[in-house]
Amino acid sequence: MKTLRLHPIEQYAVDMVSKMRREHKLTQRDIATILHTQASFVGNVENVSCNAKYNLKHLQLLAVYFHVSPKIFLPEKAIRTDEGN
Repeated sequence: MKTLRLHPIEQYAVDMVSKMRREHKLTQRDIATILHTQASFVGNVENVSCNAKYNLKHLQLLAVYFHVSPKIFLPEKAIRTDEGN
């Protein structure tokens, strides 16, 4: 069975949210509250074995909470992959 992996841009967003969560000493439950979802969802997003990911609405809610632009959750330049996407 093939393991699904996030696209590098999706993983970038996940990593940035996780980094900000740790820097602000927030728990996965705290992030879940901001996103109006369950802590298990945030746990799945942060688990590299799972294919869960944040969507644009999630990133918007987090940007509002952290008082930053949603752009902070995206890389400055496009991420090149072998697949060309």
